[in-house]
Amino acid sequence: MTTSLVRRTLSSAAVAKVPALYASTAQAAKRFIEYFASNIRNPNTRRAYFHAVLEFSSWCEAQKFTEIVDIEPLHVAAYIEQLGARLAKPSVKQHLAAIRMLFDWLVVGQVVATNPAAPVRGPKYTVRKGKTPVLAQEEARELLDSLDASTLVGLRDRALIATMIYTFGRVGAVIKMRVEDYYTQGRRGWVRLHEKGGKRHEMPCNHNLEAYLDAYINAAGLAGDLKGYLFRTVRGRGRALTTNPLAQADVYRMIRRRAFKAGIKTRIGNHTFRATGITQYLRNGGRRELAQQMAAHESPRTTALYDRRDDEVAVDEVERILI
Repeated sequence: MTTSLVRRTLSSAAVAKVPALYASTAQAAKRFIEYFASNIRNPNTRRAYFHAVLEFSSWCEAQKFTEIVDIEPLHVAAYIEQLGARLAKPSVKQHLAAIRMLFDWLVVGQVVATNPAAPVRGPKYTVRKGKTPVLAQEEARELLDSLDASTLVGLRDRALIATMIYTFGRVGAVIKMRVEDYYTQGRRGWVRLHEKGGKRHEMPCNHNLEAYLDAYINAAGLAGDLKGYLFRTVRGRGRALTTNPLAQADVYRMIRRRAFKAGIKTRIGNHTFRATGITQYLRNGGRRELAQQMAAHESPRTTALYDRRDDEVAVDEVERILI
């Protein structure tokens, strides 16, 4: 296993060398690289955990700890306490999870005898309602209608946003769609999403989504390129499509730009449309257990975080304060 391999595996997370804390022995350095190269499959989790363990390594070096065997639970606890002063609780819990999992991996590889992060407890954090901004039904419709359907980019953006709304799909799964992932079955359009954890999720299309996808694919001439990416970047002033897929950052910038032009003041992001689709489905009589299935959630509690119907009730109630 080489450092060049982990560079490729970590993608945008540039690895100059194994941190000194994990390079005290050849076995420790190899085990560190293997942890990211073979143990963590999700690229987003891999980048986040890599960043977390690098920060911990830098802190340890600042405290003059150069040997990994010198790290004790008290040191990990002190580091987590300091993180709590500058990071939100979910971020602190993620950092602790990354450190704990790496030490578990080192214990299994007989690099260290015990896991110093195992007894350390992170901050308590309970979530009953998601923080993702949700659009009202009228706002979502205004946004879709504001996109210029006379241009290829407008058709692409409308189809992409609609896919996230009507399938409850994560942006990461939507931008990885190939042309063949939109197909006909039983005279109805279907979409295939490759969600987190390697889950393949298929859903029938809402009639609006079907119309938007058909218009985009026909205008772009993508029907014959089944293995090509569905939502692609554009090149130059001619706005011709490339063969490259949109990145999440590209989608976020597009959404912010489109929302501003549509006069939407809510600071929305990529995840807004997943939450908006689920909320509107439930508001119009949908059942939460079916929403869980449609969103490919493992737990009904996760689906409940996207149910923002109570927001409307709260707004109505505060207007009763007549002064």
